[in-house]
Amino acid sequence: MTATQRVNVVASAILVLALAGSAATMRAIDHQRRPVAFKEVLYIRSPKALRIMSMGYTGLLADLYWTRAVQYFGYQHFHNSDDLHLLGPLLEIATHLDPKLFPAYQFGSNFLAPLPPNGAGDPDRAIALAEFGIRNNPNNWKLYYGLGFTYYLELKDYAKAAEAFRRGAEVPGAHPFVRILAARMSQHAGEFETSRILWTTTYQTSQDKDIQRNAVDHLKAIRVDEEVTELEKVVDRYREQMGILPHDISDVWGAGLLAGIPVDPTGKPYKVMPDGRVEVSDPDSLLYITKGLPPGHQSPLPKPVSQK
Repeated sequence: MTATQRVNVVASAILVLALAGSAATMRAIDHQRRPVAFKEVLYIRSPKALRIMSMGYTGLLADLYWTRAVQYFGYQHFHNSDDLHLLGPLLEIATHLDPKLFPAYQFGSNFLAPLPPNGAGDPDRAIALAEFGIRNNPNNWKLYYGLGFTYYLELKDYAKAAEAFRRGAEVPGAHPFVRILAARMSQHAGEFETSRILWTTTYQTSQDKDIQRNAVDHLKAIRVDEEVTELEKVVDRYREQMGILPHDISDVWGAGLLAGIPVDPTGKPYKVMPDGRVEVSDPDSLLYITKGLPPGHQSPLPKPVSQK
């Protein structure tokens, strides 16, 4: 056996032992049921150091950190924890080890920027991750979409959102809606419809079940917020015509102001309150809604995601 062969054998053995140790550590962490279990996950935060230590197996190591990021997110949500401060570093390490790891960028655009408990509350990190992805994958329109998504939904920075969507629209094969979104951002018009397009596109372009479920929950919330806004306008018209507020939603329908009894996404009818406000029947069954809530009631926490 030559000297080179001996070095390769020793290096491979060290790598196998290191990976086995990492797997054993991860299993040990997974078996702990303390809220602080994941605080000890990151011993090495430098992607450069990890790249050197991987001895060429960067793709494998990237997959390990990507898997850990998803498990960490699921674990924290399962325990209703607002602490997601490790999500950013885990995603950064995974993508620096493998800059083509697109699912990690998409996960970051959905869960890094939103405030806890829906995300890590770190929009600057989400933007930096998206820009890193764009530099390394300039022909992937979905990365520009994710960047615009963060600027619009989390920061309400319509100018930067428009610029991100415009850049994405110029990529060959980009989804047609990206150009529409760029125009809407520039005009800052049709906010409900714009949000609906964003979340629908997110659902259609992702294979990640957590991202898809998050998109569906937001689409339901958009529907509720839009319907409550319109129903309260109809209640005002009823009051102008009748001189009194309706007792319930059926009064409004009976006056010919509605085509039928409107129901929310759970199939339950909306309620008209004594002061004319419109509320959903079961506010705890609808995530992310901002309208139709009883006074002082907060939108419920997302359901725990399954641990992967």
